[in-house]
Amino acid sequence: MKKVEAIIKPFKLEEVKEAIAGVGVQGLTVTEVKGFGRQKGHKELYRGAEYVVEFLPKVKLEVVVTDGKLKGVVEAIVKAASTGRIGDGKIFVSSVEDAVRIRTGESGDIAVD
Repeated sequence: MKKVEAIIKPFKLEEVKEAIAGVGVQGLTVTEVKGFGRQKGHKELYRGAEYVVEFLPKVKLEVVVTDGKLKGVVEAIVKAASTGRIGDGKIFVSSVEDAVRIRTGESGDIAVD
């Protein structure tokens, strides 16, 4: 099993959610986060004063999938989240040793399918 964490632009959330559902993933976790990468934030003007916004609003998606679904999920996120501009985000993939469905006690791949 793999855990896929994706940091994306907030307005791309709905597209990414639909793309992930299209490859057979039934659940995901979404968190509103703030951060920056190469873009290093941006400057804004407020009441005549210029100030730097260092931490930009982003959305973090987390989903645990079986190894067989990993490639499809990553490709779906990349395709749906891409705007071709700086700040589109990142995807991180890590290994998950086990998962347990609390309601039934099922564990392993069956708990995430």
